[in-house]
Amino acid sequence: IRLLQNEDSLTLHGYSPTLGNPRFKEKIAESLNRRFGMAYTENHIFPTTGAAGALAHALRAVTKPGDEVLVFAPFFSEYTPYVEGAGCKLRVVPADEETFQINFPALEQMLTENVAALLINSPNNPSGVVYSEETPKKLAGILEEKEEEYGKDLFLISDEPYREILFDGATFPYISKFYKNTLSCYSYAKSMSIPGERLGYVAVNPACKDAEQIVPMCGQISRGLGHNCPPSLIQIAVARTCEALSDLQVYERNRNLIYETLMDLGFTCVKPGGTFYIFPKALTEDAETFCRAALQYDLILVPSDGFGVPGFFRMAYCTGEEKVARAMVRFREFVEKEYPNR
Repeated sequence: IRLLQNEDSLTLHGYSPTLGNPRFKEKIAESLNRRFGMAYTENHIFPTTGAAGALAHALRAVTKPGDEVLVFAPFFSEYTPYVEGAGCKLRVVPADEETFQINFPALEQMLTENVAALLINSPNNPSGVVYSEETPKKLAGILEEKEEEYGKDLFLISDEPYREILFDGATFPYISKFYKNTLSCYSYAKSMSIPGERLGYVAVNPACKDAEQIVPMCGQISRGLGHNCPPSLIQIAVARTCEALSDLQVYERNRNLIYETLMDLGFTCVKPGGTFYIFPKALTEDAETFCRAALQYDLILVPSDGFGVPGFFRMAYCTGEEKVARAMVRFREFVEKEYPNR
């Protein structure tokens, strides 16, 4: 409201510069530098319409049609159209189902000369797992070895919309600190609970190959995508409040209730360290059958096939505690009635 009262209407409602509002870009760079020990300037920040827009630009900036992009199961199912939309081939690194950390033996087998980029997501949708600090360290070491072996740059695209939603006092290992050829993709949809405002950004590591050219390249990519900068008003508003958070503690309380219920009912599940998702193993070999049965109890569960790990299901708890508590009563009823011999 204060912006509407005090700022020039043309500034608020006119077109944003092609490469984004300078005030927003400066504030993001300052925040990332202070929080994660980076050296960004506004020239390394490209505002986008949400994390989806950030991923669309980042993929096209560091790949060419026909390249392979590796993702790590379980992965957000929309990565498939994002990668294929850039003309690339998506290849899935199988999951370590015990931890849902990166399966490094499988990665090393799949990391061939045809790979141009890797797309990672921590905290992870759908598992809720947060990578340990050892994971990006080890990943960076492998990528650096392969760059030297193949004589080419390998790019890491880090999808980070959940990085503020952490539980049990966990900290987020900022991926770009470990590997120079990293493009970090972020959205304010989760941390500020403003998904409809569609604001995110790409942050290019200053030490990345061609770092100074990637943001201008993203501006050119926008022309082809018809995916231009987000509205000026929301960029200016978030520039003033870029570290503000909504009440994220409710997600940890929801996580606790759901996890305790699952354990009590005998499910196998990696305890989430963040996000607002949990990813238990289904009680049937075919997760879709399990999820379809749950619909009879007004429970919406997502089978895991689209996430690259069959036999699991995703539960989301981005809602109020009372609704989650009611859902757990129904879930217990569902499991005890339909699977008494589990």
